[in-house]
Amino acid sequence: MFRLRYLFFLISITVVGQEFTKKDSLRGALLPERVWFDVDYYHLNLDVDPDAKLISGFNDVHFNVLSNSKIMQLDLFEHMIIDSVVYLNETCTFFREYDSFFIKFPQTFQVGARDKVRVYYHGSPIEALNPPWDGGFVWKEDAAGLPWVGVACQGMGASSWWPCKDHLSDKPDSVRVTCSVPKELRFVGNGNLESDFEVAEKRISTWKVSYPINTYNISLNIANYSHLKDEYVSNLDTLSLDYYVLKGNEKLAQKQFEQVKPMLAVYEVLFGPYPFWDDGYALIETPYLGMEHQSAIAYGNKFMPGYLGRYPGDMDFDFIVIHESGHEYWGNSVSMNDIADMWIHESFCTYSEALYVEKIYGYEKMLEYLVYQRDFINGGSPILGHRDVNKEGNSIDMYYKGSWMLHSIRNTIENDSLWFLILKGLAQEFEKGSCDGADVIDYICKQSKIDLRPIFNQYLSYSDLPVLKYKFKKQKDVMRFYYKWDAASELFDMPIHIRLYGEKDVRLLPSAKYQFLEFENATQTDVEFLDSLFLYEKKRD
Repeated sequence: MFRLRYLFFLISITVVGQEFTKKDSLRGALLPERVWFDVDYYHLNLDVDPDAKLISGFNDVHFNVLSNSKIMQLDLFEHMIIDSVVYLNETCTFFREYDSFFIKFPQTFQVGARDKVRVYYHGSPIEALNPPWDGGFVWKEDAAGLPWVGVACQGMGASSWWPCKDHLSDKPDSVRVTCSVPKELRFVGNGNLESDFEVAEKRISTWKVSYPINTYNISLNIANYSHLKDEYVSNLDTLSLDYYVLKGNEKLAQKQFEQVKPMLAVYEVLFGPYPFWDDGYALIETPYLGMEHQSAIAYGNKFMPGYLGRYPGDMDFDFIVIHESGHEYWGNSVSMNDIADMWIHESFCTYSEALYVEKIYGYEKMLEYLVYQRDFINGGSPILGHRDVNKEGNSIDMYYKGSWMLHSIRNTIENDSLWFLILKGLAQEFEKGSCDGADVIDYICKQSKIDLRPIFNQYLSYSDLPVLKYKFKKQKDVMRFYYKWDAASELFDMPIHIRLYGEKDVRLLPSAKYQFLEFENATQTDVEFLDSLFLYEKKRD
């Protein structure tokens, strides 16, 4: 499930004044020791000691051989200890380099073979101080003083706590996680529960993911959970809904999660059926705000409306439920090949919030919600990150500027029926796979039959918004309204809409050179910019 790409390995590179090291390349690039094999299955076996904040166990890595090789790169942060690497019941030699390690097999693997290797390890995972924005484990206690454990590692990477091929281009086709915890607790993972039993003072559970999954989406949730069950029925098929919440929060959860079914119905209309149907849909109460863990969404919004009680106007839906569920399509199903294209995940998902508002509250409320989102755009750096070095772009603007970018593209196309077909088509074209940003843009251009690349380029590659420069000139009873784009992206040609005389809407097609619109018996106040349709700044010459 990964795309083979050829590149030159640089020990140190500098991009736009920022230096990246060999450590960054090892983490972010597809080097020869990574490209010869494709992981199709992991079975992670762990014991978690919440009191000591320690984990220990092993991971079985099942892989297919794409080209002949005998040295394999896997990844595990330096602070975690590798005890041994075992292949065919024999111990393999390996060496570490930063957060990666290289296994020397006794033989060269041949193309077409399928094999596995086991990595034993232990250690104290990085503890997140401000989750989910900084990655790591979260070790908390519930009101009764029992351990409450979660993990969020998007950006940081799954290899911060378990050994794997930690590159976004290689989704395993399926994953099992077996975890042993103190018997008074329950481990909840991704997918479906396969087994659950007690041995001595331990409770051992195994969860199975049946679909391709990003490694950072593999999660551990450990607490004294209550389990609530429900169902969502669509086209005579039934999706299992499972809610795991702390003891005492059952009634709060039942009420708050009533919005799950309407949300699923909205997203089904917009993007197609929930993409991980056989694995079910779950919300799991966590000691941090939230994370889009596939089929096991981390929920920490405290059963409050909006974002921890903050929301625009009367739009009081639960932000975490709506946003993180959007990631089941954008991020979990349609996934990036490189973190530089994180906008694929966050821009489409944040825009999905606006579309949810449109379906539930109406078009005008959707515009109001977008205005609310716009206040969070900060500029300063581009949305696009740097490829092959595990470096994402502007971590705020990929959400809100990205949402407005898609809103602007919608209004550039100016055909809502086509636009919604494109969105659903995107979700299906790249379903359960990985892609580059260019793949997404090419698809939208092809389906719309419009070259939208200059518009995407402006919003993704440059920190500044396009500027509409304008001026007025009046001669007797004739007013001329001059307008042009000042934009960094070459051939930028996004339209704008204005309203004349308070009643007549006009679509303009500015270019890099001044054009003008001429009208009679008017003043400057008779020209109103419809700023709710496109993202740009205005400057009067």
